[in-house]
Amino acid sequence: MIPDQQGPATPGAADKFDDEHYPAYTMGRAADMLGTTQGFLRSLDEAGLITPQRSAGGHRRYSRSQLRLAARVRELVDQGTAIDAACRIISLEDQLHEARRVNTELRAGH
Repeated sequence: MIPDQQGPATPGAADKFDDEHYPAYTMGRAADMLGTTQGFLRSLDEAGLITPQRSAGGHRRYSRSQLRLAARVRELVDQGTAIDAACRIISLEDQLHEARRVNTELRAGH
């Protein structure tokens, strides 16, 4: 048995490792992975780009997909873009990507 394991793994528990939306990362770990500060992550939450889930204790928890968005913002900020503008750019890029996907599906259906 693995130390600190609370008993047999529940069916599907391993699937969480593959779920890009599972909030697996604490704010501190996420900031370390991105090479940024926790304040940077808070600013993304305040800007409405990323809304982390909260643990039972109220701590922010981030998913891999959220960390990818944060990394994209960081790239733009590192290039000199203001954080609010970077968040808006990424939001618009995601809207455009979704619109193109829907357009492709509609064209394929006709």
